[in-house]
Formats: sequence, C-alpha cells, structure tokens
Amino acid sequence: MNLYPAIDIKDGRCVRLIQGKADQETRYFDDPVEPAKIFKSFGANWVHVVDLDGAFHGEPTNLNAIRRIVAEGMQVELGGGMRDFPQVEAALNAGVSRVIIGTRACTEPEFVGELIKRHGAEAVAVGIDAKDGLVAVKGWVETSSVKALDLAQKMESLGVRYLIYTDISRDGMLTGPNFEAQQKMLELTSLHLIASGGVSSNADIKRFLEMSKHFANLEGVIVGKAFYDGHVDLKKAYDELKTAVSS
Repeated sequence: MNLYPAIDIKDGRCVRLIQGKADQETRYFDDPVEPAKIFKSFGANWVHVVDLDGAFHGEPTNLNAIRRIVAEGMQVELGGGMRDFPQVEAALNAGVSRVIIGTRACTEPEFVGELIKRHGAEAVAVGIDAKDGLVAVKGWVETSSVKALDLAQKMESLGVRYLIYTDISRDGMLTGPNFEAQQKMLELTSLHLIASGGVSSNADIKRFLEMSKHFANLEGVIVGKAFYDGHVDLKKAYDELKTAVSS
C-alpha cells in the first residue's frame, strides 16, 4: 500500500477546500513545490495533485507548478480538467506519471478506453467521486444519476487498472473515511483502488494498512487536509508503512 499526500493547486498556490467548495478555501503554501519537498523528505515517491482551476473551468492551468514538482523527483498523479486528448498529452509531456479522468469517465466512458489504448493502463486512473453512492461531476458541483459501483465496473471492463474513489461527504471534514464504501468497492471489483476522503488520523491510515492485508487491490490512501492541519504525522505513517513492508 502506498501513501499519496495531496497537493491541491488553485491560482498557483497550495490550498484545501471543504467538500470541494471553491468558497471554502484554506491556503497553506504560496508555492506548491514546498509541500512536495516536505513529502519527499518523509520518504514519499508519489504525490496526488489536483488542479482545482482545471476542475472548475475544464482546462488545466497549473502545469508549470506541476513541472517543478516533477523536477523534485516526485511521481505525480494529476486530476482536474483532464477532459480531452490534448490536455492529457500536455500533462504527460509535463512529466506527469498518471492522469486522472473524472467527469468524462462518467459522461463518455469510451474516452477512457481510447486513452488506455494510446498511453497504456499505467498512465491512466479514473477518479470516481461519490455522494450517497452516486457519481459527482464537474468539480463536485453536480451529482449524476450514475451509481459509483456501476461506473467502476464499466471502467474495469474498458481495461482501467487504477481507481481513485472519494466519498465527498467526508472529504476535508476530518470525520474519518467511509471504510464500508471503500471495502465494498474492493470486494466487487479487481481495480487497484486508491482510497480518498476523510482521513483524519494516523489510526485511519493504520486501519487501511490492515485492510491491505486482506485486499491485495488496495493500492493506496490519499492524505490531504489532515496533514496540513496537523492531525496526521506523515513521517510516522511512512515509517510504519516501511516497517509493515519489511516484516
């Protein structure tokens, strides 16, 4: 299991939103490369980056910051505004290791299948953001009538390997993840699942680590606001992860 510390970029700065709402923003770093350096010092190999401007406006606008994060030696998975082939290719050319397709996976699943044909399954993840089991799209502004599990199974049939599954009712609330929803997704698909939303403590990370012993397809956990607000000791979490792997 991997840890994916999150860097959300808006107007070139590292921020966090509560439940994805643009008007509920907390700014943490003026330069998003700064948290990337911190994560690397803890032992991180990956960062989960969201271009919030891209998510809200449909076109990534922070690729320069992302290039600088890549230049620090980090592997980046990037979401936010990945809605057509040129945008995906621009991100991959900027050094992004894995692009995250959200809205268009729901509205046009065939787009994801074509991306995998062009770039391979390792370069593509699908982000499913769910509220009450239904898929939310367009930066979480709209809730569709599509069930999260149905969409995940459709993605699996198209050759998708990586799924980032977020319960947006928990995101940024520090109330703990929806473990039941994550486990159901692990049980009913073979997708490599990266759990997201609500991690509030090191105990939450340890619980996911325990789950990973039973579910080989639990690929990782995203940690965001809990780190920035001091609720998670990320260095300790990486140390515990290394101990678990070596044992």
